[in-house]
Amino acid sequence: MMGAIIGDIVGSVYEWHNIKTKEFPLFRKDCFFTDDTVMTAAVAEAVLNGGNSDAFIDAMKKYGRMYPNAGYGGRFGAWLFSESREPYNSFGNGSAMRVSPCGWAMSCGFYARTGMWPMNGRAMAKTSAAVTHNHPEGIKGAMAVADAIFMARLYRGKWEDDYANRFYPTMEDLKRGIRGQMEQEYGYDLSRSLDEIRPTYRFNETCQETVPQAITAFLESTDFEDAIRNAISLGGDSDTLAAITGSIAEAAYGVPKWIMDRAWTYLDEPLRAVCRKWRAAIHRKA
Repeated sequence: MMGAIIGDIVGSVYEWHNIKTKEFPLFRKDCFFTDDTVMTAAVAEAVLNGGNSDAFIDAMKKYGRMYPNAGYGGRFGAWLFSESREPYNSFGNGSAMRVSPCGWAMSCGFYARTGMWPMNGRAMAKTSAAVTHNHPEGIKGAMAVADAIFMARLYRGKWEDDYANRFYPTMEDLKRGIRGQMEQEYGYDLSRSLDEIRPTYRFNETCQETVPQAITAFLESTDFEDAIRNAISLGGDSDTLAAITGSIAEAAYGVPKWIMDRAWTYLDEPLRAVCRKWRAAIHRKA
């Protein structure tokens, strides 16, 4: 989940001041965490609490109310501070930017033994979206990102058992596999390169105009930092693009310690506590 948080923090200062270059300071003094980080933390806590609808709703409302000025979209903010527990048919990109813990809940060992996608994490990804973003595109965006994270974990094998690298021996194999899954399972068009997307790409808060671009930013990357720079260089909803890209890049590359340490300084203690609890749970899973 730290990959998503790092992307959010780095992209925070460019959301309303887009840049179309990869040349920028990765961390600025005025960077900050936004609703993307807050809701990623909420999803992590919900997964640790069982990952059912009530767990997601409770955690989102809890953390949303702890951080009322984090920058929520209008409809989501209204839902957070209401008594409603019903979804509102959104296809915004919020379902995809917060989903990364669900991608880590999917069992690589189960897939290795059976050749079947593990339904526990995929079901959680769907549920994490559907409690608010129950439009088909909102659900699709979340599930696509969770799948990409899971596939990257199969390649890298971090905190896993002996199943690492059996399915995607090289990074090129992994990226080819992710591209195929996104195009065949979800119908995303990943044919355009970043250089083709960048000149005309503008701010867009929908899953269908954020998730494919964020995945492409990962597919064209060489390491974690480069993936974040790719995403932000597109412009658009920069913090959310980078959060989605960062969540996949973390699973594929890991996060350099200096980047992790620097991002940590932008978080307050309640958010750090969730991150520590999540990391301990992932280690116990191994």
